[in-house]
Amino acid sequence: MRGAHAPGPHVTTDGDRRLFNEVVLPHLDDAYTFARWLTGNATDAEDVVQEACLRAMRGTHSFAGGSARAWLISIVRNTAFTWLARNRPKALVLTDDLESAERASSNMPETATPETEAIARADAALLEAGIAALPPPFREALVLREFNGLSYREIAEATGVPVGTVMSRLARARALLIERIGKEMS
Repeated sequence: MRGAHAPGPHVTTDGDRRLFNEVVLPHLDDAYTFARWLTGNATDAEDVVQEACLRAMRGTHSFAGGSARAWLISIVRNTAFTWLARNRPKALVLTDDLESAERASSNMPETATPETEAIARADAALLEAGIAALPPPFREALVLREFNGLSYREIAEATGVPVGTVMSRLARARALLIERIGKEMS
């Protein structure tokens, strides 16, 4: 009986690798961006995404089609919460080098003056602080929508809540963010 032994739960097949390459790899940037916002720093986000990729590789057989991005984001979300519970105190303060990430990904004109750069840094810091101050469910929904570009349905899939709840969380997150930034600017 050749080949009668089925692979165990941690053995990956060529089909698993191929599916991983098709389903996971195209969405690694989104996974990292989301992990970055959840953990608050680049190094921790890299650890979370690496662990999430290992989980995704072991679980490729559980991908039933649909939105690959939402499936991966769900794995990153669960991995990040597990990682944060193990490695961080319950009160989480998000800070890090968002300014550099924003600068690297922005299309700032090369003729930026020191004044415009200072204003941009202040604006980015204000936005980062406002997002970091949001309660986790609101922050999560906002980041998935505005930074990762997920649809309401994909956010609902990734977070395990109804679409109506996603819409409500987004509306509340935006209102809280506007309120906080308004207070800071006045």
